[in-house]
Amino acid sequence: MAFALAPTAASEGYRLEALDTVGSTNAQALEHARAGDPGKLWVVSKNQQSGRGRRGRAWQSPPGNLAATLLVVADYELKLASTLGFVAGLALADALDAVTPKGSIAVGIDAGSGAGEGARNRFALKWPNDVLASGAKLAGILLESTVLGENRFAVAVGIGVNVVAHPDGLPYPATSLHKLGATCDAETLFLALSDAWADNARLWSEGRGLSAIRKRWLERAAGIGSEVAVRVDNRIVRGIFETIDEDCRFVIRDHDGGVVTIAAGDVHFGAVASAGAV
Repeated sequence: MAFALAPTAASEGYRLEALDTVGSTNAQALEHARAGDPGKLWVVSKNQQSGRGRRGRAWQSPPGNLAATLLVVADYELKLASTLGFVAGLALADALDAVTPKGSIAVGIDAGSGAGEGARNRFALKWPNDVLASGAKLAGILLESTVLGENRFAVAVGIGVNVVAHPDGLPYPATSLHKLGATCDAETLFLALSDAWADNARLWSEGRGLSAIRKRWLERAAGIGSEVAVRVDNRIVRGIFETIDEDCRFVIRDHDGGVVTIAAGDVHFGAVASAGAV
């Protein structure tokens, strides 16, 4: 099966560039933006060789996994564009639900399944940019941007999913769809993802529907009500994960009863957070 857009995505003007091999789908998308591409372009591959994660980390992607980037070209506030990561998380979770047989995947407690709605989700969203399954990282999302001039900019919404394999030797548990017993391939998952993105982007509506996106995200959130430790620059903030605020920032109730709002950081749940091994 070749990569293809869902009919809903194609009808809304999305386009597709499928590559046998690519260095980085994000880098490829941003190159297109600098060359004048108008956006709504998906760049996808099953063989990404130089993928990137948050904070300059490498993203390991064995052949057969999905690397997909959506190029967005816009003139609204760049701060608002940062919430596209939450749109991406929802779209991917919806797509995974669509292609994975029910009953085959559970969410592990140690990954931050609290007592809230997230405890019932097979695929949980870990702030700000991960998708978890069975207590382990299944997918990551990375937003990168470039200024194009005249109040316009481009955002590459990168999505990497462990379909056939996951990297070893990581400081956190990781998994793949095949390890979880799913038989879905990258092409089938992308077809569902392009459809789910169109639905969630329509809900987001260039930020006008951010409150609805926030509500949906919280229903899938990992760790609400759980002990959490967040590394922010060179300090660790500990407490209970309460919610995300109207701007999708992470909100913790610390052990002194105060509220701490975090715009960026590395989140650790469960035994890692409780033991202080961050």
